[in-house]
Amino acid sequence: MEDRFDGIKKSVRQKVMGCIDYSKDISDEEMYVLVDKELSERLRHVAISVEDRKRLRMQIFHSIRKLDILQQLVDDPTVTEIMVNGTENIFIEKNGSLFKFDGRFESRDKLEDVVQQIVASCNRVVNQSQPIVDARLENGSRVNIVLGPVALNGPIITIRRFPDKPIDMAKLIELGSLSPFLRDYLKILIKAGYNVFISGGTGSGKTTFLNALSDFIPKDLRVLTIEDSAELQIIGVPNLVRLESRNANVEGCKPITIRDLIKSSLRMRPDWIIVGEVRGGECVDMLQAMNTGHMAMSTGHSNSASDMLYRLETMSLMGMGELPLSAVRGQISAGIDIIVHLGRLRDRSRKVLEISEVEKELDDNGRITLNPLFRFCESAESTDLKIKGEWRKIGELKNTEKLEAAGLRLSS
Repeated sequence: MEDRFDGIKKSVRQKVMGCIDYSKDISDEEMYVLVDKELSERLRHVAISVEDRKRLRMQIFHSIRKLDILQQLVDDPTVTEIMVNGTENIFIEKNGSLFKFDGRFESRDKLEDVVQQIVASCNRVVNQSQPIVDARLENGSRVNIVLGPVALNGPIITIRRFPDKPIDMAKLIELGSLSPFLRDYLKILIKAGYNVFISGGTGSGKTTFLNALSDFIPKDLRVLTIEDSAELQIIGVPNLVRLESRNANVEGCKPITIRDLIKSSLRMRPDWIIVGEVRGGECVDMLQAMNTGHMAMSTGHSNSASDMLYRLETMSLMGMGELPLSAVRGQISAGIDIIVHLGRLRDRSRKVLEISEVEKELDDNGRITLNPLFRFCESAESTDLKIKGEWRKIGELKNTEKLEAAGLRLSS
């Protein structure tokens, strides 16, 4: 249908755009009336099925008011990722597998119009002098855009679509991401005020898990979320403050970084600070918050819990390079209590692979050590299509001071 009706879609859209009165706001219903009028005129002598006509009507409307060919993908709850590689190649992820979408943008100009529409909706700017930007859609989907000259076959758009209803711990247990025992174990740690850091690779479910874990925070506390692009969907917390970083724009607005927001949050009387992700120097400010009586959670990319420690060291040195490594390690070991490492396995499932305690004392070589508490062990019955296994208890929590202060006990 795409090639057959491309000319009709283009001509109808041009006529509708010419009929719009830009001096007033036009509702979606009024726009549909304009589309129907011009479409009926154009299809008067064209043989077309009712379904194709409805689809053509919707595509024209989307090309004027929405995100053109991408809108149907954004509206599809089964699509979790949308990858646009220029005008011709669009790929989508469904159920953990990649597929090539048969739709395409009619021109590079139309794709660039969609790019500007996305960034304008969240007060961001992207152009040749600033070709990379993070943004979000109205439904909360995360968007990354890269233009030329950086993207040779661009514009490149990557959209991560989140579920309309936040995935909670009950759903994660149903999906086999963790066990009821681990859920209860982590719940007690959160209630006791342990600082938790979630690590994992791309697509391992860090943001989803952080969102679900935050539901264990007592509802009578003040919670601040700090993100590059707002993705967390924390519900049920009355005293919730959501902060989002801002890039510089053509109007002369100065950038507001994650570091700026963390520093400001410390003056906002927070009980819990949730940083969506640390990627650089803001790690220093997050650790300082953890070490000044604030409870905190965050996420970061790594291949394992132990690798996350090395990344935290590197990011801290990026933020304050004059600090000796021993001081950095002391800040990390004192600030972070628990590391939860997630992974995406070969059957496309996402699981908690390891829960470890960060030892408060450095070893004889001055390095941070981990005390593994739980680890996912794959069973012999696993296949490439279905991985089976269990979470085995490896060790006991050593730092129990926060538990004792909260009057809580872990299940044995």
